[in-house]
Formats: sequence, C-alpha cells, structure tokens
Amino acid sequence: MDERPSRLAARLGPAASASAQLKAEKPKDLTPRFGIGEWFGKVLTQMDSAERRYYASEVLKEKKLRDKQPCPFQPRKQDAKCTKDGGVCSLRLYSYKADEKTGRATGEPVPGPQGELRATCPYRFHEALDVFHWVGDTILGDSNPKLVGEVGFLEASATTDAEGGDDVGRIDMVIVSNKPVQGAPMEWCALEVQAVYFSGDAMRGEFKAFAGEGVDWVIFPAGRRRPDYRSSAPKRLMPQLQIKVPTLRRWGKKMAVVVDRAFFDSVGEMDKVPDISNADIAWFIVRFEEVPDSKYSRMVRDEIRFTTLERSVDGLTGGKPVPKSVFEERIFGKMKAAPSLEQAEETGLPEIGLPSEIEE
Repeated sequence: MDERPSRLAARLGPAASASAQLKAEKPKDLTPRFGIGEWFGKVLTQMDSAERRYYASEVLKEKKLRDKQPCPFQPRKQDAKCTKDGGVCSLRLYSYKADEKTGRATGEPVPGPQGELRATCPYRFHEALDVFHWVGDTILGDSNPKLVGEVGFLEASATTDAEGGDDVGRIDMVIVSNKPVQGAPMEWCALEVQAVYFSGDAMRGEFKAFAGEGVDWVIFPAGRRRPDYRSSAPKRLMPQLQIKVPTLRRWGKKMAVVVDRAFFDSVGEMDKVPDISNADIAWFIVRFEEVPDSKYSRMVRDEIRFTTLERSVDGLTGGKPVPKSVFEERIFGKMKAAPSLEQAEETGLPEIGLPSEIEE
C-alpha cells in the first residue's frame, strides 16, 4: 500500500472522483445482501478505508498491471500470492443501515449464524494447516502427517483411438501417516476441501464503490448475490464422492471432507454413525471467528460428523422423496391439461423445462 490517495484518484480518473463525492442513496430493496467478507485475507469491516481503496483500485486494473497480493492462508508456499481473481476469500451477509449523520447506505454484518463468514476460496481452509493436523489425528492417529497432492486415481480405458492409461481423475489431496510401521500397510486417507460458489451479480460494483476517494465507510452491497450451495454441493461435491468413495471403501480407506458451518448446515440432514469404523466419510466442519483488535479472522474447529456415502448423498441432494400418493395426486392435477398423443400431433406437446446445459 505505497500509493497515496491522490495518485490513486489520478489513476482511476473522473469516475472515481465522482464516486468520491457520492453519498449513497437509500436502496429500494432493504433485504440483507451478501458482500465481501474477507478481502485478500483481511476482514472487510476491520480494514481502514485506505486499504479498501487500494485493493479496489488494484482489482479494477487489467490483470497484467496488478500488484500481486500475498495470501496469508497458504503456509506451505513461501511468499504465496493470491490466485483468486478479485481476492475475495469469503462472503458475508450485510443488513442495511443509514448513517445517522450523513444518510449513507452502510452495511452491517447480520448478527448470529447468518452473518458468519462463508468461504469462497479453498485456500481459506489451509490456515495454519490446522485442518490437516485435525484430519490426520482423527483418522490416522497422527497429528503431523504428510500431505501429498494431485494423485492419479482414474485411468482411461483403451479405445479404438487411444491405448488408455492416461489419468482422467485425481484425488486432490492425500494425507499419509508419518509413523510408518515396517511391514504394515500404508496408512492414509483422501481429503476433499469444498468452498462455496456464488450466483448473482459480480463483485465489480463493490470494487468500484470502494475505489472512491471519499468512501470511508463499509458500503451496503451494491449487487444481489448469494452462496450457491446447490451448485457447490450436489453438482460439484456429490459427484466427486460418488466416484471416489466406493473404491476407497473397497480399499478400506476413508474420505475426509472439509467445509464450513454454513455450507454443512445448508445441505439436508445426514444420519450419522457413532464410530469412524462404520463410516465412509468424515466431515470436518469449521467456523471463522473475528479476533478482537485484529484485521484477520481465525478458523476454529467446530464438529466432526461420521457418515456413510449413502447418507451423505441423501444430505447433499437436499430433498426427500414425497410419498407415492402425493406424487400421483400431482399427476392427476395436471391430467386435464395434458393432451393425448393424437391431440399433440395437432396442438403440440406442452412446454417442459429444459436441462440447464441446453437452455438458451
């Protein structure tokens, strides 16, 4: 942060100057909105205006012109730099509050669990390597295991055009016991870390607002967005478990999954098993707590949940089948409007929802 405010304003141009003069008007929709939780590792509400302005000015530049920012959550890499476009580590839900003196539209974190940080970057879970110690101690009885990355798990079969044998699927992380016993099988487990994607408006509106020279408050989020647990859980995480866990189970190995509390609470109920020996998957659930007088939050261990693959899939699906009688009532309710095939030749079939991948 070596640039002076005047230099930043000059670089950002008239738009920033206008933004600096702007007093945010009261938005029409006062529903709480998700905005930046942590930015380049720092809690947004604990940063000063100069830091927010500097980061905003950087991410609004072309990528090749930006200063590389350090990532505080990658202790395995010396001088690790943030690789996430925009540098947003987590989201947070903000409520609207008008400043009593200026009338500015300020944002305040919603109290309680809804206002907790929601990790959007998987590296956020690497803080101090604590989850790896936790997983190693719980599953392997070794709190100082070795971490191996990108291990080929699936190989392509031979086809008419290829001999096969190429890696077509990998396990991102494998934790291996650092206490080998001579003559005994290798002790290890697989590990998946899952952050949440978000849907809705991009963060550029917030970046532009924070770049304003006179913006010295935490703005009420300009865009409407939400954590997309439907994409993150059943569409991304669940297929990974369904592909990998059956083989791991045959091998007598466990899968560890690391998520934050908000992510785990967003999925459906999972029946738990009392002992890890009967489990396929161990869920390691963390929370992020703000630290007094610090710009950084702290990741804390919250819960371990042992489940089977089947119960995990039920939870990630996020729904329960209705009774057959209820489903048939719903069919009956649409029967009157449903054409026969002979009628459909003249009137056409009723419109139906298209799969998202072929929707225009």
